[in-house]
Amino acid sequence: MDFGKAFAFQFEDPDWLKKIGIAALLLFIPLLGMLWVTGWSLEITKRVIRREPAPLAAWDDFGGLLVRGFQVFIIGFVYALPIILISTCISILFPSVFDSGASDDTIAGAIWVVVVCINCLSFLYGILLAFVIPAALGNFAAKEQFGAAFRFGEVLGLVRAAPMAYLLALIGNFLAGIIAMLGIILCFVGVLITNAYAQSVIGHLIGQAYNEATSKRALEPVEA
Repeated sequence: MDFGKAFAFQFEDPDWLKKIGIAALLLFIPLLGMLWVTGWSLEITKRVIRREPAPLAAWDDFGGLLVRGFQVFIIGFVYALPIILISTCISILFPSVFDSGASDDTIAGAIWVVVVCINCLSFLYGILLAFVIPAALGNFAAKEQFGAAFRFGEVLGLVRAAPMAYLLALIGNFLAGIIAMLGIILCFVGVLITNAYAQSVIGHLIGQAYNEATSKRALEPVEA
C-alpha cells in the first residue's frame, strides 16, 4: 500500500485544479454539495480498485455522483445506528430517572455504572466502525451494488485480511481531516479547497486498502 500516493496522485492529473476546484465550489451548497463530493470520493475509490491510471474522477455525471453520495451517507448511518440509538436512550432515559426523584445512592451509583459501561462499549464500537465503514465502502465501490456494503461477512473478511491497510486508511483519514482544517488559514474558501482535496485522499486510501485486502485473501490457502 502506497500511503504517500494518496496525497500526491491528484497533481499527476493535468486537470487536477479544475476537478478539485469544482468539488470545492460544490461544497458551497449546503448538504447537497457534501453529498456530491462524497460520491466523487467514492468514484475515486472505484477507479483505484480498478487500477485506472488516472483515478482523479471527472465531474461528468452529477446525477450519479449525487446518488452515490447519498448511498454513502445511508451506509454510514446504518452502521452508526446502534451508537445513535444508545446515545438517544441514555439522553432520554437516565435524566428522566433522576428527575423522577430516584435519590437512593445505590440506585444512582448503579445507573452511573451502566452509563459508563455503555459509553465504553460505544467507544469500542466507534473504533470498530473506523475500520469497517471503509471496508464496506470499498466493497460497495468494487461490486457496484448497494447491498455489498452490508455483506458483513465479506466486509469483516476484508478487515481481517489487511488490518494494517485499514489502519493506514484510518490514519490517512485523520491526516486528511487536519489538512482540511488547515484551510482556515486561507479563510472560508480555503477550507472548501482543502476539504475537497481531503476527500480525494480518503477515496484513494479506501481503494488501496480494498486492493490490499483482496490480494491477501487471494493468497490465503483454500481449506479442503
